[in-house]
Amino acid sequence: MTTRIIGAALLLWAVLVGERSAVAGEVQETTMPSVIEGKKIYVKHCVGCHGIEGKGDGYKLLGADPAMLTAPSIQKKSDEALLKTIHEGKAIMPPWNVRLSEQEERDVLAYIRTLRK
Repeated sequence: MTTRIIGAALLLWAVLVGERSAVAGEVQETTMPSVIEGKKIYVKHCVGCHGIEGKGDGYKLLGADPAMLTAPSIQKKSDEALLKTIHEGKAIMPPWNVRLSEQEERDVLAYIRTLRK
């Protein structure tokens, strides 16, 4: 009888651990980029230079014109290329990897993809 109880307890434990792993896997899979969160981050950090509509009409604090995010040339770029620019910066644009998590960078990209001419 004791062996059955121990066996049942081990089986229950294995099932629970397996379910917990499956749930954790689901959480990782559902961490999709959020346009809503991306817009919040964009308004907080990007609008100053790129403008409210992404037309590059924000402040020209550092001299050069900020990228016009609505331009076809920007919108045609791959997600990887745009994420690299957000992450590492470009020319006078600072790298955002020091302030934003990778998830936040993907959220910003999701919002940028909604900015079309």
